[in-house]
Amino acid sequence: MWCVVMFDLPTNTKDQRRAASLFRNKLLDAGYSMIQFSVYAKYSPTLANNRQTVQFVKKELPDYGEVRILHITDRQWSMMQRFYGRTPKKTEQKPEELALF
Repeated sequence: MWCVVMFDLPTNTKDQRRAASLFRNKLLDAGYSMIQFSVYAKYSPTLANNRQTVQFVKKELPDYGEVRILHITDRQWSMMQRFYGRTPKKTEQKPEELALF
């Protein structure tokens, strides 16, 4: 499963810019990767982990702006088409799992 967080946060004032930057940094600290500006994603092997992620995001929401959270399967993620200009690019793959002994 992939958890995708998309947001549109106001940046008209210094406080709003600070809040938007803090939100982005907290997503990065939580293991999200920037897919596009204001679109971040994180792979999680189970839906239960995604539920924890949603709780984290809800806790860190700024006071203003719109945030959407979307869960998609690996299959849906792999069917995504990605371009840079007119040049096709490979879609990000799920991270390799690390086994600890």
